[in-house]
Amino acid sequence: MALTALSFSGCQSKAPTDFSPTHARLFLESTDGRGPTKTLPKSGVLISIGTKAMITEVDIVNAEVAQVDLGRCLMLQLTPAATRDLYRLTGSNQGKRLVLTLNDVPVGARKIDAPFTDGTLFIFVEMTDVQLESLVRDLKRTSFEIQKEIQRKS
Repeated sequence: MALTALSFSGCQSKAPTDFSPTHARLFLESTDGRGPTKTLPKSGVLISIGTKAMITEVDIVNAEVAQVDLGRCLMLQLTPAATRDLYRLTGSNQGKRLVLTLNDVPVGARKIDAPFTDGTLFIFVEMTDVQLESLVRDLKRTSFEIQKEIQRKS
């Protein structure tokens, strides 16, 4: 009898996820000192950031590992609306940094040296290559699930 009850109890729970939902958010560096201060995990760099994320996981449609001149980094591709927002944000805030957090933990920063025009953001993250590969898998799956939910609601 107990065995039968246990076998049916699994039918009511959600299927296990094969990824870790990862909420990627980009914050603009705050130069007035009013925002919270974040510390990057390996370098120990302290950065004061704004209180509101400028780009969130809802704005991300894809993530990849990219090889650039300086090494491997994270590439994020944004929705068209987020691409326009990022262009305006980076056009008027050159010299500041964008800080990437994953589930509220800072992992990387990117200096704004010119307006970002194409909706693709490259950012070095303070993690190993193995962690980066795992992160991309989790970001892709999280993005897929979020975009699927947005499509379902529209």
